[in-house]
Order: sequence, then structure tokens, then C-alpha cells
Amino acid sequence: MMKSTPFGAPQEDREFSLIQGDLNATKDKLVLEFDVSDANGRIAVSTGASFNLWNPDAGLPYAYSSPSVLRPYLSDKFHRAIRTSRSAYHGMISSPGQLQMDKARIAYRGIARATDTRTAIVCLIPPGRVIVDPAHLIVTRRGGPIDEAFLLGVMSSIPFDWVARRWVELHLTFGILNRLPIPWQANDSSLGNRLRTVAGRAAAVDERFSDWASEVDVPIGSVKSKDERANLVAELDALVSLLYGFTEDQVEHIFTTFHRGWAYESRLNAVLKHYHAWRVKA
Repeated sequence: MMKSTPFGAPQEDREFSLIQGDLNATKDKLVLEFDVSDANGRIAVSTGASFNLWNPDAGLPYAYSSPSVLRPYLSDKFHRAIRTSRSAYHGMISSPGQLQMDKARIAYRGIARATDTRTAIVCLIPPGRVIVDPAHLIVTRRGGPIDEAFLLGVMSSIPFDWVARRWVELHLTFGILNRLPIPWQANDSSLGNRLRTVAGRAAAVDERFSDWASEVDVPIGSVKSKDERANLVAELDALVSLLYGFTEDQVEHIFTTFHRGWAYESRLNAVLKHYHAWRVKA
């Protein structure tokens, strides 16, 4: 796995950076409203518990904020950040009136333990939503939705989570994530193309993601049942395993050593079925 490119290594056509959310739970508290019983036209502010793998609405928002307050506040923050050399936004530009929150973005939970059911929990967040720490955001400095779909697929897989668990104790820190391997070397292969389609379909859960899905060339809301989603997730694990170059024995090792006591057999069998089919095609 470590023969693949580290997450934090910039490449010619794509580059991703990390930020601790749009807002800081302490420093930016003045723009937050903590009555979360009803949106009432306000902007949802999500934290890690607000989303889960493939589900941007897994939990309640952390808070809400008035658009008339939050949008100018975030605009000021962004324009200060683009002038700061150490910022993930340094040198970036945006269209007048447009904010980073106006497009779909990848978020992940910063609080994570190797003993949890899953450690790397990432999700595509819909436009119009803001993230507060300890959830973090992946900033696309170069590239676009096609690259985001590939990255989302890799980071949502059991193989990627397995290697993350080798390093994580309590937090998936920027330092750890920047060193974790992403198999970009196979991005343009038939396996990479299929991974983007699978991840794109799983992520584009409804019409909120229509612009992003159009760029990835996938339909929105196309996954209709739990069984269909489970089959796509198993195929994703198989594709990522092949992208990393795993043998069948190594795939089995990943699953048997992933989490002590977990019932992995049925999922492993489904993954191996896709693994064998795609190994022949690739």
C-alpha cells in the first residue's frame, strides 16, 4: 500500500489540502444558534456526529446560523485565508458572491479510534452546509468532482480504513492523513473509472448533489435499497483492493484483521466475488 502516493503529496493535475472545518466551535461561537429543532430558513452547521459513511444526514446539525450573518462572516474568513501562505485556501479564487459552502465537499470525522467499528468516516456534504470542528474538510485545490469521487471511494473503503487503523489512536490528524496512501497511479484505469462511478452513485443521494453528480456523470438517487448499497460497497472494497495491488490472500488478511470479533464473512465473500470478476476484466 505504501507504494501508492501519500494523500498530502501534490500532483500535476490534482491537489487536496485539509482544514479544521469552516468554523471553530469556540472562536466562531458568536455566529452559531443552538436551537436545532427546526431550520427556520437557517444554514445547517454539521459536526462529525451529523454525518456517516454515504449519509450526510445521519444526525442532527450541531447548530444553525442565519444566512445574513454567516455568509459575510465566511466570506471575510475566506478572503483573509487566501492571503495567508499556510492556509489551505492560499491563492485560490472564487466567483463573486460564491462561497466554498455553495458546492458539494468531502468532510471527515476528526475524532476517530482504531477500536471503533470504523475509523476513517468520510462523506460528501451537500451544498449549503457548513462544517464545524472536530469535523474536518478536504479542500480541492486542483482537480474537481471526478477526482473527489475517486478519493471518496478510496477513503470510504475497508482497505483504506485498515491502514488508517495502524496509525490512529484518538484522532485522524492532518499529519496521519497526509501520509496515508492513495493509489492515484491507477486513477485512469478501468478500475479507477468504475470506482468513480460506484462512489459517485453512492454519494449522490438526492437532488442536492445534482451539479456534482453531473460532473461525475452519475445519476442522483439511483441507489434504492440497502441491498443495492451493500453490493456497491462490496464492489468498492474489491476495486480499491485491486487498485492497491492486493492478492486474494491479502484481501482476506485485511478483513480478518480489521476489527476484533466482527462478523466479516458475508461481506468478505461479496467483496471476493467482485474481486474475481474485476481481476479478469482488468
